[in-house]
Amino acid sequence: MSALTGTVALITGASSGIGAATARVLAAEGAAVALVARRADRLDALAAEITGAGGRALAIVADITDRGEADASVARTVDELGRLDILVNNAGLMLVGPIEEAPIDEWDRMIDLNLTAALSMTKAALPHLLAAAESDPRRVADVVNISSTAGRQVKRGSGVYNLTKHGLGAFSESFRQEFSARYVRMALIEPGAVDTELRDHIRDGVREGNIERARTLDPLQAGDIAEAIGYVVTRPRRQTINEVLSRPTLQND
Repeated sequence: MSALTGTVALITGASSGIGAATARVLAAEGAAVALVARRADRLDALAAEITGAGGRALAIVADITDRGEADASVARTVDELGRLDILVNNAGLMLVGPIEEAPIDEWDRMIDLNLTAALSMTKAALPHLLAAAESDPRRVADVVNISSTAGRQVKRGSGVYNLTKHGLGAFSESFRQEFSARYVRMALIEPGAVDTELRDHIRDGVREGNIERARTLDPLQAGDIAEAIGYVVTRPRRQTINEVLSRPTLQND
């Protein structure tokens, strides 16, 4: 029996990158996976891939910056897959650039997705995670928040992105203190440069330099982070991995 047989995991931002890779890893460990994102075609393709390999997958098209849709995605997961044991808050935006020239709507979008949506998903999932932590097969549940090295340090040109990731880290530690005694574990994953679509959303004039710098670092791949998440959520009930910091070997900041 695989480590996550009989469990259900919900992954946000599951249509690409770290989210899609995480869904594959957790499904391979035996979890049924709820795939939450906005791009229906990609979700359907990933769900078909997972079910074709013998797993269970549910594609849920949702904009989780809308609290109603966030709540509904959790409710549908539980209704159709039966429970919820693992929440991976992966969806995010990195819209970096100098503060002076930044469109304020970029700040709103990052706060809404990187921070507020993760809070909404966690609050909606919490009753189900607490129930899972009191029941077989594992008697433990997990929240995994995908942060960044930007949540550990502050750099010019990343002001509001830094804000969202520092905020996510603060919430994660407070959550850990509140719920660890009830066996709902919290893990904060802090990747450095990863080769994903994250940089594609940066505005012209800023994006090019950011992408070129990442290339010089031989960046991590989405699967590298997904494997770390798989390790975290398959630890025995007695053990919590609270924080994982993972950088490309050549990244020194």
